[in-house]
Amino acid sequence: MMDNDIYTRLNGIFRDLFMRDDIFLKPGTTALDIEGWDSFRHIELMLATEIQFGIRFHSREIDEMRNIGDLVGFIEAHLQAG
Repeated sequence: MMDNDIYTRLNGIFRDLFMRDDIFLKPGTTALDIEGWDSFRHIELMLATEIQFGIRFHSREIDEMRNIGDLVGFIEAHLQAG
């Protein structure tokens, strides 16, 4: 799966959960950039991402994620590991 495909699907997840059509994720996007992205919303995002991509994050990975670029990297790693 290409980065563009991952970003497209992640944009959909974020737009659905935050009910905003103006979200356009970039590698450097963090929780500080999106109003309402708190710890509760973060859990929802991780669960929705796991479902969307058919993967399962390890708690260590979630702790290490600092921005959307990190999230995309972990998604790619899981998809490649198959």
